[in-house]
Amino acid sequence: MSKETITALHAEHQGRWKNREEIAERMIAVIGQLYREKNIVTSVYGRSLVNRSVIQILKAHRRTRMMDVELSVVHTFPILEALAKLENIGSAEVDLGKLAVEYKEQGGDVDAFVAKAVKSLEGNPAAVEPKDVVLYGFGRIGRILARLIIGQSGLGRGLNLKAIVVRKSSDGDLEKRASLLRRDSIHGPFAGTISVDEANEAIIANGNFIKVIYASSPAEVDYTAFGINNALVIDNTGKWRDAVGLAEHLKCPGVARVVLTAPSKGEMKNVVYGVNHTDILDEDKIISAASCTTNAITPVLKVLNDKYHVINGHVETVHSFTNDQNLIDNYHKADRRGRAATLNMVITETGAAKAVAKALPQLQGKLTGNSVRVPTPNVSLAILNLTLEKEVDREAVNEYIRQISINSNLQGQIGYTNSTEVVSSDFIGSRTAGVFDAQATITSGTRLTAYVWYDNEVGYSCQVLRIAEQMCGVNYPKVPAETNA
Repeated sequence: MSKETITALHAEHQGRWKNREEIAERMIAVIGQLYREKNIVTSVYGRSLVNRSVIQILKAHRRTRMMDVELSVVHTFPILEALAKLENIGSAEVDLGKLAVEYKEQGGDVDAFVAKAVKSLEGNPAAVEPKDVVLYGFGRIGRILARLIIGQSGLGRGLNLKAIVVRKSSDGDLEKRASLLRRDSIHGPFAGTISVDEANEAIIANGNFIKVIYASSPAEVDYTAFGINNALVIDNTGKWRDAVGLAEHLKCPGVARVVLTAPSKGEMKNVVYGVNHTDILDEDKIISAASCTTNAITPVLKVLNDKYHVINGHVETVHSFTNDQNLIDNYHKADRRGRAATLNMVITETGAAKAVAKALPQLQGKLTGNSVRVPTPNVSLAILNLTLEKEVDREAVNEYIRQISINSNLQGQIGYTNSTEVVSSDFIGSRTAGVFDAQATITSGTRLTAYVWYDNEVGYSCQVLRIAEQMCGVNYPKVPAETNA
């Protein structure tokens, strides 16, 4: 290759990059305007573009290649411009990526295409009544939920984080809580500003006043005294896991409903959003969001069972260590978990396989499960070893899952990657419940081994948030409309 050719190629690629940077810069203003004025959240195949930088917007488009979809800002910007011209619409989640792909296939006038696509939104209010949310506990899941709720607390976005409830540990407790929200060793710095109001015992995050309530038990709190009413309490302590214990929250003035961020004990409903969230009824006051592993594997198991019918199987999870393990060898009430989490692989039990049946009764008694805790701080892997009723072809099952990850109502639950290079850290921050790894799929007759990655912190927290939005009645219509899996 000649020097002249190399120079020409360099100029070509640099020019293309600068052009896309310029387009992304122009997109930011329009995305913000739609969000603030009409409460429209724009995304690219489920990845929100609101409050994103130029590079983040370009990366959101780039990641569509993991789903074998070729897309860039060149394709989505005309859709965004057409959307901004429309009047009398609001309160929606608009997937620019999906619309851009549809438009590439159909062609024609882009303004007319977008107007037709969003016609069902005409007359929608640009805002909904915010619903109060209280985080009971402020550990790993509690702080990620706080980040997620605060991150979408713009005009009209339905959940309003009003308070967190914790036990007071020591002097300087408030500043320590704020610091943990501000900085995270895994997920990075908080996207915005955080300050502390010592006089009023509150954290101010991106302008949101979040009261810190110190209490040792639910019965101690009168939420109405802090201007909190008809609230949803998200209990992420794991201390109370049955209906009787969690019902203590409902005795507090100002509380209407409760979500537990752990598998429940007893007959309480265990909900995996995307699979059985329609089972939540208005009269249900207490709901369990199951576990991170149950949320990761149940959507994939559902669609595999729908098409191939699962006879039986075993689920092995390779799970990052958690706070219930010891950093170095010390006494622990559970077997093996007392050994150093950062130095050992630790075999331990998991109830995730059995818990699948609570959300997906068709698999009752068909799955066994176990877990190996490993020395990584986040992101886990579920290995599904299944015997199916039908023979399964590797390429066919991969394409089946790919299509579901793109075009079904399980897009938020089932991600897809076909990369030969990905490792666990590549899935930090993934907002899908689980990501199907097509390169790892193994088939032999009626035997299928499937691998599902999941950010056991963020992916799970997003599932909890989806349940919270449903229970608070703040779900927004989606464009294009979701199709059944």
